[in-house]
Amino acid sequence: MEEQNMENKTNSSVNQQVPGELTFSDKVIQKIIGFALADIDGLLTIDGGFFSNIAEKLVNTNNVTTGIQTEVGKKQVAVDMDIVVEFGKDIRNIYDEVKNVISNEVNSMTHLDVVEVNVNVVDIKSQEEYEEDSETVQDKVSDAASSTGQYISKQTSKTTRKAQNEVQERTEPRVE
Repeated sequence: MEEQNMENKTNSSVNQQVPGELTFSDKVIQKIIGFALADIDGLLTIDGGFFSNIAEKLVNTNNVTTGIQTEVGKKQVAVDMDIVVEFGKDIRNIYDEVKNVISNEVNSMTHLDVVEVNVNVVDIKSQEEYEEDSETVQDKVSDAASSTGQYISKQTSKTTRKAQNEVQERTEPRVE
């Protein structure tokens, strides 16, 4: 009998509603969107503007939220972003796919409705131009540092050998 009473208490506590609220930070929604858009053909990049592009080129980052602005409410999301598309691709189809992917991913992960997606095409580039532009300043600095490092290493070796020879010469007796 006591076991049955314990079981009823457990079941009733499971059925009780726990109060609380679920909210999402803008950054969470921006990340969902950034990851979701990664495989859209013809969408080269989401453009965060001059300063964020410089920051990304200085440090190799994969910040998927760059260039995505969101307004997140309790039930709805609005999205604004600037993009760069590949030359020769159908921009209207890219836009439709962007809207569809954003709406599906945000809704399936958060149950929020995407009520607006505004996309501003800020540039068109060939695939080659995009890849060339994607070489980061850090890559260039790393290449220069590697070359400089090799040069310094050679010079250090030469200096070390010369110093060792001088030490040997100085430690040998000058007179017999």
